[in-house]
Amino acid sequence: MAAIANHPEDVAELTLRVKELEEQQLAFRNSLVCAFNQLLDLKDISTGVHSTRLAEWAIRVARKMNIAEGNFYQVEVAALLHDIGKVGVPDAILKKQGPLTSDERTLINRHPEYSWSILRLFPGLQEASLYALHHHESVDGTGYPAGLKGHEIPLVSRIISVIDAYDAMVSHRCYRKGLPHSEAIARLIASKGTQFDPDVVQAFVPIAEQETADVFAAAGTSASAIL
Repeated sequence: MAAIANHPEDVAELTLRVKELEEQQLAFRNSLVCAFNQLLDLKDISTGVHSTRLAEWAIRVARKMNIAEGNFYQVEVAALLHDIGKVGVPDAILKKQGPLTSDERTLINRHPEYSWSILRLFPGLQEASLYALHHHESVDGTGYPAGLKGHEIPLVSRIISVIDAYDAMVSHRCYRKGLPHSEAIARLIASKGTQFDPDVVQAFVPIAEQETADVFAAAGTSASAIL
């Protein structure tokens, strides 16, 4: 250390090298995140697009709920890859048009644990992995996989739970048509305090309303004509 201290140019070079390595690690991690999102698209294109929307909405809700901006990256990754564990669920179950059997339901309910087991292996994404793990918990304790209640559930997980449910309700799937926006919002509101965090629902509803208005405006259609 004394030798290095006597040569400031060596310290500067070492500092620059460390910075370059940190930037390379971050770029590699971001590339992996993008690759896993592409994997979701290959598994089910609707799931991949769904996750991209959720990443955008999650940041907007996180900002409204005063989550520190320094945690936005973890929020974004958790929202983007919360369903990555579905790669471990057979397509025959994911795309089944009839009711699931109890065994099939048990298997698909494991996907948050699969997501956690994948994301926790990414250096620096331990928080995001926990957010993904708990995105199907309910504030009344009836969710899975841990049956957490209220504020035992990470706030980011509670955010993902609300926006995930809304987007799933309004999106078309191979086995059903999506619900109208107004009905999806009504279901979110009806489930405040049981499945969903009331504060998160309150923060998200104006975002969903604006999103819907923007979509209809782009399509040249009035919201009232479709809702």
